[in-house]
Amino acid sequence: MPGTPIEALDLAALLCSRVCHDLISPVGAIVNGLEVLAEEKDEETKTFALDLIKKSAGTASAKLQYCRIAFGAAGSAGAQIDLGDAETITRGFIEDDKTKLTWNLPRALLAKNRVKLLLNLLLVAGQTIPRGGRLTVDPIGAGETMGFKVSAVGTNAKVPPAVAALLAGDAGDTALDAHRIQPFYASLLAQACGIKAAMAMEGDAVVLTAQ
Repeated sequence: MPGTPIEALDLAALLCSRVCHDLISPVGAIVNGLEVLAEEKDEETKTFALDLIKKSAGTASAKLQYCRIAFGAAGSAGAQIDLGDAETITRGFIEDDKTKLTWNLPRALLAKNRVKLLLNLLLVAGQTIPRGGRLTVDPIGAGETMGFKVSAVGTNAKVPPAVAALLAGDAGDTALDAHRIQPFYASLLAQACGIKAAMAMEGDAVVLTAQ
C-alpha cells in the first residue's frame, strides 16, 4: 500500500481514540445531568436534567451499536451482517434534526468487512457536511460482490484536505490522528474486500464509492 505504513498498535490506539471522541459528549452530558438531579431541588430543573440524561443515554447507546459494527469484530470470522440491521443502526446514529438518510440498499446478508466498510464510508461522508444535509446510499452491482455509492449533499459540502488520498490508502506525509484515521481505516477495509474506495466532488455533492 502506498504512503506511510502504520503499526498495528498505533492503528488500534487511534481507532480507540476515535470511539472515545464520539462517546465523550453524550457520556459527559449524562454525568452533568446526574449531578443536577443530586443537587437541585427545583422540580422543573430536575425534569430538564432527566430529559437530558434520557436523550444522552440514547445517543451513547446508538453510537456504541454503530461503533460495534464499524470498528469491532461483529461476530466470528467469516460472519455476515444483515443490511437491514445495518440500516437500523445507521439511522439511530446519523439521523437527527440536521441530517437525514436515504437508504436504497436491498435487505441482504453481506460479508462483515463489506458492511464495516459501508459504515465507515458513511462516517467519512458525514464529516463532509458539518452543517447537516442528506446522505444517500446506493448499491453498485448486486449479490455478494455488491459495492456502494454514498452521496453527501449539504451546505458547503466539500472534500476535507487529504481525505481522498487517505481513503485511497495513501497516507503520504499526513500525520494520522483520531480524525484522519477514519478514512485510512476505510481504505484498509476496502483492501481487505479486494475493492477500491474513492472520493470526489460531483456537482454540489461529495460522492464516495467502493467497487
